[in-house]
Amino acid sequence: MSFSDFSQQLPVRILAVALLILLTVYLIRKSIKLFFAKTNFLDEKREETLRQFANQVTKALGLLFFFIYVLSYFFELGKLLTSSVVFVGALALIFQHIIRDYIMGLTYLFERQIQHGDTVIINGKHQGKIEEISMRHLKIRQHDGYLYTVSYSNVTELQNGTRGMRRVTESLVLSYTQNPDDAFKVMEEVTQICNEKYGKYLLKDASRVPVERFTFNQITELNVDFKGHRYAISGLVQEADFVEASKKIRYELAMAAYQNDLVMAENHTSIR
Repeated sequence: MSFSDFSQQLPVRILAVALLILLTVYLIRKSIKLFFAKTNFLDEKREETLRQFANQVTKALGLLFFFIYVLSYFFELGKLLTSSVVFVGALALIFQHIIRDYIMGLTYLFERQIQHGDTVIINGKHQGKIEEISMRHLKIRQHDGYLYTVSYSNVTELQNGTRGMRRVTESLVLSYTQNPDDAFKVMEEVTQICNEKYGKYLLKDASRVPVERFTFNQITELNVDFKGHRYAISGLVQEADFVEASKKIRYELAMAAYQNDLVMAENHTSIR
């Protein structure tokens, strides 16, 4: 068998096309990566977001072209498409959630609602940093270490805290039996301590003045789980320091509750 005869065999031609598509996808991805490396008109997060999305698009298009090429050997695609309106409509109905995911993904991308590395809260429950943006779903690394994957069609609420600032809000839920006046004094002392010890985390303006210092917000919620009242402290911090600032403030609140015998809501008894 000559080489020309061998190359005309169907499996060989399909394999050759598959390798060509893989090479094309690789070159496109490499070109996009080099383009971003040589330019700086987009910030790093935006470049990484577009690069991940481009990888997903090239993968999908590569698979689509490959399947079309293989099917062309078994069907007349022109007649199949023109005579199968009902079939195509049925497929659209079956895959409507997938189509919706793609449309919403494009919307999030081009409206710049999210970027790679953003810290987000999904549906008011899942909080973490975006590790991957695909055509159909988001992957966020939660603070507990778990990787949470959610399709765009299941995102009913998205809060993005990565725009250079985050508001830290930490609180104590104290029992009904706790004297509010005593609690107010303790919380005001904690607020002063936080401003003195953790002022470096606060977001500052051009004059290096804190935009919003740590503030005692007094009683922010009554009848919490039918156990007590919520006393909260908040402050505007730099996004990169949000997690660390939250940990520090929680520590100060816990220490103050212990040292001052505040009555916690969980058991209605003194901490000591």
